[in-house]
Amino acid sequence: MSTLKELAALVGGELIGNPRLEISGVSEIQNGKPGTITFLANPRYKKYLNDTKAAAVFTNDRNLLKEQAGIVVDNPQMALAIILKYFQSAVPRPEGIHPTAIVDPTAEIGENVSIGPYSIIAAGAQIGSGTTIGAHTVIGYNTEIGTDSQLYPRVVIYHDCRIGDRVLIHSGTVIGCDGFGFVTIDDIHHKIPQTGRVTIGHDVELGANCTIDRGTIGDTQIGAGSKFDNLVHVAHNVKIGKGCLVAGEVGFAGSAVIGDYCIFAGQVGVAPHLEVGDRAICAAKTGVTKSIPGGKVYAGMPVREIREQNKRDAVLTAVALLKKRLLKLEEKVIAPHLAKDE
Repeated sequence: MSTLKELAALVGGELIGNPRLEISGVSEIQNGKPGTITFLANPRYKKYLNDTKAAAVFTNDRNLLKEQAGIVVDNPQMALAIILKYFQSAVPRPEGIHPTAIVDPTAEIGENVSIGPYSIIAAGAQIGSGTTIGAHTVIGYNTEIGTDSQLYPRVVIYHDCRIGDRVLIHSGTVIGCDGFGFVTIDDIHHKIPQTGRVTIGHDVELGANCTIDRGTIGDTQIGAGSKFDNLVHVAHNVKIGKGCLVAGEVGFAGSAVIGDYCIFAGQVGVAPHLEVGDRAICAAKTGVTKSIPGGKVYAGMPVREIREQNKRDAVLTAVALLKKRLLKLEEKVIAPHLAKDE
């Protein structure tokens, strides 16, 4: 339980209303609960503001509060993130190495490392201090994981991978599996050995069931601060810059090079050997079939600037409407004449 004044100080916002108002947690504005604080960032939720049962509201517009208590901040969503973390109940962290875990004697384990039940740490692996390894997780030969990272249960990291500090990896993710490389001769597919590594920078988050293939010769790379949703696939030798945001079911084909701070919405596909410039944004289902400059918003299959795609979509819509009008005209003008001829 905290007072509204304490929360305002925590987020650096302007307090409106009773500073002693007690806040016990956070709730949605449309399902507001007494004694909680909510937030208004998206204008479409403004209709819930007057009826919400939440005790206070984060907003960036003081005039919206009227008779309500609240905290005025520049970015309500960021303030919410801070308060959610403040109220979040910590999940108990097991201490030490569980008796059922198998840790090779040559592995180097840092201080205050937690290794869960039935996990396997192979020879030559290095686990940095403060890192948590969930149950049934496998860390391969000669793989390095930095400090204060967290791997949820059933993560698999193959041999010779390099994982940075403060990396968060959710369940089911596989890092360092073979890239999809074959040479076909006389209808026989001959496997190309995948001898490279995967390197992941600091402060990266990988959602559940992502797959990051190792490089064929060089490394597959993910830059510091990049965040992946669930079900993202990164093929061999892909290089992804720092600070990228990647939504679910995005796929990067082999040797694609992605710049810094790019954003990929759901189900975007990037073809092999292409380059995407810094701060490019690809809307959902974009098919990136050619290299594209940074600093622009793209959409469509094949990829084009979103304004051009919107124009094409508008033309298709107009054609569909025109077709309907023509059919109606045919019914009114042509059909009666056909009936007379019969």
